[in-house]
Amino acid sequence: MGEIVKNINRYSVNIQQTLANGWGDTMGKIQYWYPEGQPSQQGEQELATKMLQIQSKRFYLDVKQNRRGRFIKVAEIGADGRRSQIFLALSTASEFRDHLSTFSDFYASLGPPNPDNVPDDGKLKSEMMVKDNRRYYLDLKENSRGRFLRVSHPVSQTITRGGPRSQIAIPAQGMIEFRDALTDLLEEFGTDDGGFKGDLPEGRYMRVDNKNFYFDIGQNNRGIYMRISEVKTNFRTAITVPEKSWGRFRDIFADYCEKMKEGGGGVGGGSSGVGGNNLADGKTMVAQAPSPSSSQQPNPNLDSPLLK
Repeated sequence: MGEIVKNINRYSVNIQQTLANGWGDTMGKIQYWYPEGQPSQQGEQELATKMLQIQSKRFYLDVKQNRRGRFIKVAEIGADGRRSQIFLALSTASEFRDHLSTFSDFYASLGPPNPDNVPDDGKLKSEMMVKDNRRYYLDLKENSRGRFLRVSHPVSQTITRGGPRSQIAIPAQGMIEFRDALTDLLEEFGTDDGGFKGDLPEGRYMRVDNKNFYFDIGQNNRGIYMRISEVKTNFRTAITVPEKSWGRFRDIFADYCEKMKEGGGGVGGGSSGVGGNNLADGKTMVAQAPSPSSSQQPNPNLDSPLLK
């Protein structure tokens, strides 16, 4: 037993020495990661909160603010303690409030449930909201436990259809109560999201050889960003560049262009194809993204649920 105690003490000393030699500093530098569309807790301020008890579920509506603006976090706590949540910009919450009235009126007109007259997918009524390229899906559904409104949005704007979603389910009987609570918060804090006030620039498109490049500007709770997508027949990839780093990206590209010119490289050479024009100096001009009515290939970014 004495030997075991000595070994334990020796291991404890080794751990303390490891921490003293810098591991603690390393741990302190680890950055916490938050799913896209779900704001970091750092720098957030909670302005107000409401709690609703609807049947066996509790709902918390929290008005929060960070350096990007104000938004509402809606959290659902089930009877088993399971937690689900969604995030709504104040302007989106206002639109959602209006939809709640419409869905409630429709629900009141349905009459008692009829097991013999339920759609295969259980959906009785559906609507969609779009905010900064994020799509919110509202589905009034019916199953063996009753009728409810499911509200969902993709976890990430960069994931196309079929990806994971954040969602809550509001019992149909509680839609009016939920709407009234949301109305109280919006009357107090308004519907101004904050952040960028002007219109975002239109998307642009260019073609180089057999590749299509799309440039789309979006905005979410974390600010404005540029999404650059490379699309071929059976291939697609994209990167998202925050606005604060656009200048640095520009400088790096310009530096490489100058270095290639100095070395005799053909920067900008070759045919730009559909959507771009070659200028006299060999540079490629990026065109505005074609409209859906154009004969050009439609921009897939505008058809996919991009986020936060």
